[in-house]
Amino acid sequence: MGTSLVKGQNGPVAAARVVVSVRTEAAVDLSALLVTESGTVRSDADFVFFNQPVAPGVELTSATSAALAISPAALPGEIAQVRAVLTLDDATETFGRFAPPIATIADDRGNVLYEYVIEGLGAESVVIALELYRRGAEWKVRAVGQGYAGGFAALVTDHGVVVDDDPDSSQSADPAPPASLAAPSLAPAPPSEVAVADSAARMTSHPQAAVAGASPSATVPASGSVQVPAAVGDPGSALAQGKRSLVPDVRTVPGEAKLSFEKRTVLDLRKREVAKVLIDKDALGVRARVVLVIDKTGSMVKQYRKKVVHRVVERMIPVATQLDDDGTLEAYLYALSYTRLPDIAVADADRWSETYLHLSGTHAGIDYTGLGGRNDELPIMRAVIDTLRPGDRPTLVLFFTDGGFAKKQEIAALMREASRLPAFWQFVGLGQANYGLLRSIDEMDGRLVDNAGFFALDDIDRVDDAQLYTRLLGEFPQWLRAARAAGVTS
Repeated sequence: MGTSLVKGQNGPVAAARVVVSVRTEAAVDLSALLVTESGTVRSDADFVFFNQPVAPGVELTSATSAALAISPAALPGEIAQVRAVLTLDDATETFGRFAPPIATIADDRGNVLYEYVIEGLGAESVVIALELYRRGAEWKVRAVGQGYAGGFAALVTDHGVVVDDDPDSSQSADPAPPASLAAPSLAPAPPSEVAVADSAARMTSHPQAAVAGASPSATVPASGSVQVPAAVGDPGSALAQGKRSLVPDVRTVPGEAKLSFEKRTVLDLRKREVAKVLIDKDALGVRARVVLVIDKTGSMVKQYRKKVVHRVVERMIPVATQLDDDGTLEAYLYALSYTRLPDIAVADADRWSETYLHLSGTHAGIDYTGLGGRNDELPIMRAVIDTLRPGDRPTLVLFFTDGGFAKKQEIAALMREASRLPAFWQFVGLGQANYGLLRSIDEMDGRLVDNAGFFALDDIDRVDDAQLYTRLLGEFPQWLRAARAAGVTS
């Protein structure tokens, strides 16, 4: 009996050739992605699936049941990881409806080295089960268990691929034999538009526990382009509606595959906490622009020196992945004046924080000293308000500050004006400070709808993710319903 792995655990791989297989009661396809240090494929040759079963160092075998035979020494030097992927044949199914799949790694003689029971899956229809990865001159295996509710299209997009999921409707949809299916193009940069097959086979002749990859078939338009089914996690799908009360429906956005395993794990856990709040508030599937505003006044020096604001950025990214169309944060820093910073993407957060979070000096062409060292919220609030139009999609403004807000009458007038515009303002206090107007903002009269909330955290690092996201997102869904009823937002 081999070693049992749990999610995130790793172990050495000394065998010259190993075989990855899976046991599951669901009908699934087994495939592999050969990726570089950046987490993306180099070309279509780095995707191993039933119609392209061989790549350097990797072979998909199907003599009796599907398995991936991997010879680490034969892998190209640019390849840093081989990711074993399970894809449900039926795009309307989810892994949460079946017993957890079991991934196995054995040596060439059939001796089991590792087993991994992939627990905790819900709305996902695709999962990265395991990955073999380089560690210096050696190879190791890691239990990943990262699911994709968006299906196979979300998986390949996350690995640097643009997927054509809307083939020309004028093309014939008559099925063609599987042998006519060309391997999808996976060129990462510039990415070619591709159509990816999702097998239509149901394996109905095997009511008992099915084994991955048993001769799948595919429905292919006559042109050879294959339409990717709608994502199971799409909030408009019937399945997503039915699963809301059961599992968090977690979105995956481009760039996540470029993160280290540890960062992907943390991000995944935080996304699930965000999704739980949205489920509880009946706001799952809502799409909103997410704006992040951060105070850069002199009184914030401790928050910058200890990199508290860096960790704020890191913890706001999961909110954007679940709400924003492209999963990015629109960012601003302010003091007496303000500056609009480049958007924050998932894969770039650490570099972004090191580049743009400063109190003084000139960095990346921005004069931070010139922004001032004291608070004046009016310019930044006016700048955000001026981007809003009645009836537009909703905006969530996450406004982090350590106090100020001295111009009470002017700020109150702005908030009354803003109540007729499609934005909810969530103010968050960092540290022990005098927040003045903010503490009574919920009681402000003269607003069409209640468009703001406030809470203060003495030490945000001591607040767990579940509590933080509950407080951060607790009032936004209620505002959204009221704003829609008032015709403020779409």
